[in-house]
Amino acid sequence: MSHPLFDISGSTALVTGSSRGIGLALARGLAQAGCRVVLNGRDGDRLAKTAAELAAEVSGEVHTAVFDVTDGPSVAAGIADVEQRVGPLDILVNNAGMQLRAPLLEFTDSDWHRILNTNLTSAFLVGREVARGMTERGHGKIVNICSLQSEVVRPGIAPYAATKGALKMLTKGMCADWGPHGVQVNGLGPGYIETELTQPLVRDEEFSAWVRRRTPAGRWGRTEDLVGGVLFLASPAADFVSGQVLYVDGGMTSVL
Repeated sequence: MSHPLFDISGSTALVTGSSRGIGLALARGLAQAGCRVVLNGRDGDRLAKTAAELAAEVSGEVHTAVFDVTDGPSVAAGIADVEQRVGPLDILVNNAGMQLRAPLLEFTDSDWHRILNTNLTSAFLVGREVARGMTERGHGKIVNICSLQSEVVRPGIAPYAATKGALKMLTKGMCADWGPHGVQVNGLGPGYIETELTQPLVRDEEFSAWVRRRTPAGRWGRTEDLVGGVLFLASPAADFVSGQVLYVDGGMTSVL
């Protein structure tokens, strides 16, 4: 029998960018823990297909919400629709994100704004909208998906690292503003995780060997490695944990 502090069954959770990869793995974990889960993305067909597959795996309810997390009016309408249709949100996982790799001297203005909007502005827009209801009700859990690159960087990904470093500080700022209203806001910082999007890096033998050498755990992370962290941060066990980033990186941030 699990400890009651980790019981989140019956809670309603929204996971942004959850039609695949890390977002889907986190949504699956929350659903397996008994949450009513809302998947979000921009591609309605892909989202419906993912939701149908997930609903066949888990016993809980699986819903979808198609809206653009980088567009303020779209976010406001999307959250209002979710809370009316599914119920008040207890848990928000700001997972939507993207990566664009290029030397900084060659990085274009448009790509800079695109990665900033997707990785940082989206968390502000969705977080602010969901927190309106959470602060009124006096409880809620927000988990922002940060990154190993919230702390460290390598060549070619400076804009990505800038967004993830800023997301770490936005997490602390949300904690400061919303903590007095009973809302805990934390970050989850994945290391190098094997997903559909990181396949080119995984297949690069030199890069993969570097990841394994550089990580005390000696391997790439799997999406399921992240589930325990999100379940902890979303549960009553984390009621006095706020403004923190939990790095799930096999130890990489701790070693030279």
